[in-house]
Amino acid sequence: MRIGGFGGAEGLSEWLSDNDIRAVLDATHPFAARITKNAFEACVANSVPYAMYRRPPWREQPGDTWLPVRDLDHAADLMPRVGSHAFLTIGRQGVAAFDRVKDVSFLVRSIDPPSGTLPPHSQLLLARGPFDVEAEVDLMRAHGIDVVITKNSGGEQTYAKIAAARQLSIPVIVVERPPTPEAVEAFDTEAGAVDWLTAFGRGTAP
Repeated sequence: MRIGGFGGAEGLSEWLSDNDIRAVLDATHPFAARITKNAFEACVANSVPYAMYRRPPWREQPGDTWLPVRDLDHAADLMPRVGSHAFLTIGRQGVAAFDRVKDVSFLVRSIDPPSGTLPPHSQLLLARGPFDVEAEVDLMRAHGIDVVITKNSGGEQTYAKIAAARQLSIPVIVVERPPTPEAVEAFDTEAGAVDWLTAFGRGTAP
């Protein structure tokens, strides 16, 4: 077990070599694009097999009003045309992309204080999931929320905001995931990822 960074792709490449690593399964956050890029480049440099596991993304359901965007800047550009009281739930990184949105009030929720500047009209709420739908509905009503902004991280811990927005007929600006590196084996189930790793343990991997 190792906790902490490696020093970019070069540092990780050296660590893979020094520790005789035979395979890398990247199971980082779906939006951890820099880490994924570094891991992929380090594996290529060391001819180490690389695969990704990403929990399945959320899918739009009947009753949802989703507005997909490519990144946070795109979300900030769209925001003023959609609502005036936003629930911004994108984690602590990237909140500064909205500091130029001056005619919207934001309820910003994250586990830790955001890095960078907050929007001009904002209230910060520090909280950790899981959240339940009833509480999310009450929170959105109490703050007059008329649009939700989220990354499509998938998972159950924070899905309640999506269900609450559906119940209240509130549109959701959904930031799409960064693309997977080309020619990378990717799994969206734990079983598939485990089978891939097990194959290396048995010496049966391609």
